[in-house]
Amino acid sequence: MRRAEAQFRQTRPPAVAGLFYPRDPERLQSDVSDLLAAAAPPPGPAPKALIAPHAGYVYSGAVAAAAFATLRDNAHAIKRVVLIGPAHYVPVHGIAVPAVSAFETPLGRVPVDVEALRRLGDLEYVVVADGPHAPEHCLEVELPFLQSLLASFQVVPLVVGDATPNDVAQVLQHLWGGAETLIAVSSDLSHYHPYEVAQRLDADTAAAIERGDWASLGPDQACGGIAVAGLLIEAERRGLKPRRLSLCNSGDTAGSRDRVVGYGAWVFVPVDRG
Repeated sequence: MRRAEAQFRQTRPPAVAGLFYPRDPERLQSDVSDLLAAAAPPPGPAPKALIAPHAGYVYSGAVAAAAFATLRDNAHAIKRVVLIGPAHYVPVHGIAVPAVSAFETPLGRVPVDVEALRRLGDLEYVVVADGPHAPEHCLEVELPFLQSLLASFQVVPLVVGDATPNDVAQVLQHLWGGAETLIAVSSDLSHYHPYEVAQRLDADTAAAIERGDWASLGPDQACGGIAVAGLLIEAERRGLKPRRLSLCNSGDTAGSRDRVVGYGAWVFVPVDRG
């Protein structure tokens, strides 16, 4: 990890409060609580990992809530969240970690697991860079859901650039941990196709995720396709399989059907050997 002497001192302030979700803390808490209350997770074991979308809450909030609501019964056990998503604004050569001690949303500060980031120091494709994190929404919009469900936790924030799925899998292997650690991949699906085209594309992507076909995933299928593919690699190695919770697009939630963005939610649970 370059910039090995990085000083983890500052707090990363919210970049998209008032844009992707409400800036007012009471309104934000109310909106997130309503989204989580409306979600009806299926019965099953607590997930070790999940995939959730990261658009504005009016567009993808219900889909994201479907994933995060599955944490309710095991929320007391989760103390660390490895939160990983794509770089949308600033190019990244590899996987970027920030040199900050906390991420902030209108609901408060979430401490960064600085020691976990330092343990990635032997991976040459992991770089310390605040630039990609400063404007990035993909991790930030997930935090209010986690803050509403988990009593206290640390976050391991990772933004993926031109890394490979195997790079992501190796990072996840380093950070996997036990029941105290949740892996959360932030990704939308197809972007800006007509409604019917997006439905077909996203159905194909969902099927690829569910059969573990990580090699067929990339930015054209999902903006976080590299992170999703890396999770699929490590999940298979760990004996986990994805379970679909929701699949739709912005034409189903809020917006026209001329140019839509796809959203999906999955959790990863142990393979049923019976």
